[in-house]
Amino acid sequence: MSPIELEPRYSTKELQGKCIKRLSEQELGVCLRKLLRGEIENKDIGEKYEALVSFLRSPVSRKLRDVCERYLSQGKEVRAKIYFWHDTPKYKIILS
Repeated sequence: MSPIELEPRYSTKELQGKCIKRLSEQELGVCLRKLLRGEIENKDIGEKYEALVSFLRSPVSRKLRDVCERYLSQGKEVRAKIYFWHDTPKYKIILS
């Protein structure tokens, strides 16, 4: 499965921001809707759904959220890639 890429951001006057947790939940909802519509033949959707559930339940999600919020508070643009290594959620942060 390819990494799940999320771009958290703070709210501004023009755009509403979202944290890692909210973005993960939003992606989870997209996967669930696809599965409910019957797109079960696409194995990647099921794997992505399971990966997101596992990530949200793990302590890694809280750690990633804290790190991203720290960088966002410093005015940096953040992208996070979530991937799984031996069924354990891992992440990589890319700053711009």
